[in-house]
Amino acid sequence: MRREKHIRWLIAPALVLLAAGTLYPVIYSGYLSLLQWNWGSEAKFVGLRNFVRILSGSGFPKALFNTFYFAVFAVVIETFLGLGLALAINRIRVGAGLIRTLMILPLMVSGIAVSLIWKVMLDPTLGIINYLLSLVGIPGPAWLGTVPTAMPSIIMIDTWWQTAFTFIILSSALKSLPAEPFEAARLEGATAFQTFRYVTLPMLKPVLITVIIFRTIDTLKVFDIIFGTTGGGPLRATESVQTLAYQTAFKSYKFGESAAIAVVFSLIILALCIIYLMIDTDDGEKA
Repeated sequence: MRREKHIRWLIAPALVLLAAGTLYPVIYSGYLSLLQWNWGSEAKFVGLRNFVRILSGSGFPKALFNTFYFAVFAVVIETFLGLGLALAINRIRVGAGLIRTLMILPLMVSGIAVSLIWKVMLDPTLGIINYLLSLVGIPGPAWLGTVPTAMPSIIMIDTWWQTAFTFIILSSALKSLPAEPFEAARLEGATAFQTFRYVTLPMLKPVLITVIIFRTIDTLKVFDIIFGTTGGGPLRATESVQTLAYQTAFKSYKFGESAAIAVVFSLIILALCIIYLMIDTDDGEKA
């Protein structure tokens, strides 16, 4: 008992610092969302007016749609690509380690650097992508400059950047699976698809769910690659909740509205987490 008390006292300062660093910004954001405050002016209490303003306008709903549009497509594509690459490379006996090392290289680059590199590559006049397309007679579009192609281009950039994450996690999970179920499936005459469907996939399910959760959380926070490529344009076609909050605070100097955007988005994410926990609990009880 004495040892447990000593441990509690030792971790108490860390818990206090963690609580202060986490709770204070959350509480202050909630307080700031109730104020009308421009840089240099006196803060004025306006109640829920900021929330009414952002919810009745077109900016926040559009940014919210863009954020979830990006998150859904990016997570689905990256998960399927990562799983496919993991399954393919798991069959390779020679050079698999080198391939895995090369695959994780994009993760070592920061988001702003990735966005600037791809912004140059996708430039409609000087970019190498359109140049390569012109060699085969295909006219390249203004990838980041038109509404139909801007968001798919952002998703493509994120796919190149973050597929390595899903690949590494799923590749490690595949290597850790026991060999006995696969040997039994082979002796029973199961095809490759049947082995994947009834043996590999069920054993990978917990890891797949974890990967999807982590990537969903990360994509919903998207800021750097949008800020570094389109800035939210054209015509707000790629504006996410994070870039909208930034523009509202540091371009329009409406800090109260920016805080209200952050609060509403946080509540939406919290609701999604609660729904997931309820579904996960129901599945656990059925199992």
